[in-house]
Amino acid sequence: QVQLVESGGGLVQAGGSLRLSCAASGSIFRINVMGWYHQAPGKQRELVALITSGESTKYADSVKGRFIISRDNAKNTVYLQMNSLKPEDTAVYYCQAISADWGTVWGQGTQVTVSS
Repeated sequence: QVQLVESGGGLVQAGGSLRLSCAASGSIFRINVMGWYHQAPGKQRELVALITSGESTKYADSVKGRFIISRDNAKNTVYLQMNSLKPEDTAVYYCQAISADWGTVWGQGTQVTVSS
């Protein structure tokens, strides 16, 4: 099994940047995909970005050109660099890991608040 711990959230002004980190521990070698999702109050959790074990990436249209997902295999960590932040990016951000062997695991979430 894998455990995920997110960090890096906080309060930032519109136009600013934040970098989220998601550290994985456990059976990390079996992870196929890692992703970031966000959930705003009263809304469903939505995909922000994902990265596969082959380094392919996918982004939500709303963050293309502003956010970058990357991974450091030596540190077992996935990052989400968020630039040009907008108030509508305000949400709880969750890290997700998917394995063909054991399914899906979520982190506890980290709050991102963008003030106008």
